[in-house]
Amino acid sequence: MNEAMKKYKYFVGIAFAGTSKSYYFGTDDGELKIGDKVIVETISGLELGEVTVSVKPTSDYKSELELKPIIRRPTTEDLQDYEMSKTEAEIALKITQKEVTRLDLPMRLLSANYTLDGSKVTITYTADNRVDFRELLHVLAPQLKCRIELHQLAPRDKAKMVGGIGICGLPLCCSTFLNQFDGISISKAKNQMLTLNIPKLSGQCGKLICCLNYEDDLYTEARKLFPHVGTQVRHNGQEYVVDSFYILSETIKLTSELDVMFMTLDEYNATFNKQNRDQKKHFHHDR
Repeated sequence: MNEAMKKYKYFVGIAFAGTSKSYYFGTDDGELKIGDKVIVETISGLELGEVTVSVKPTSDYKSELELKPIIRRPTTEDLQDYEMSKTEAEIALKITQKEVTRLDLPMRLLSANYTLDGSKVTITYTADNRVDFRELLHVLAPQLKCRIELHQLAPRDKAKMVGGIGICGLPLCCSTFLNQFDGISISKAKNQMLTLNIPKLSGQCGKLICCLNYEDDLYTEARKLFPHVGTQVRHNGQEYVVDSFYILSETIKLTSELDVMFMTLDEYNATFNKQNRDQKKHFHHDR
């Protein structure tokens, strides 16, 4: 634990408006509870956040990132400033949208958020490519009269912010509990023997669905129980080849020149493991 962390007895997770991701801050207030509002200082300035992860002793803090302090619980004035900043943010978003339309910039605005002291506004947008917004900043500066940050969201982050219903019929994982997005490649779909229909394997963000991660390790282990595709076996006087297998039903498809046959994994092992044992017995007997 670094020296800065030793200053605090506890740490808590804090989330801010427009995001569900929690950031950790240090505190000596052991009475903080989930849902409590607090004032913290971020790289953007003073902000009001909400406790989303309950108080824990700093001895449990494992990250190398320095803990910044919770400054105080909000005063009545802080809460008034916060409500005013939300109103000002709506105005800032409308002004920005007007200028984006006038300049014909290929960007879609999502939200605007002011710091508590009104010294900075962050405007979040999505775009298919990088946008040259230097002219936009030039015309916004005299109208908004504060520091302006334009923040482009990646497709997964946009889906997290907007939310929606997934193909499973439940709210999107990214908008409910996922805080980090691991890389997802088409190889995971292949490993799980899914039909490579990219539109059906894509989420609201247009990227491969995050749930491909959830069972990938289980499929990797399960595949070890099955014979390799292309394995040649002999059954009832015919030569068969393992054509494919289905993990969920534990079924193996065998094909020959004249026949197609299905076996369960247990039947396959009982039949061909016995053959292997018999072949070994004959081999040792002949010797």
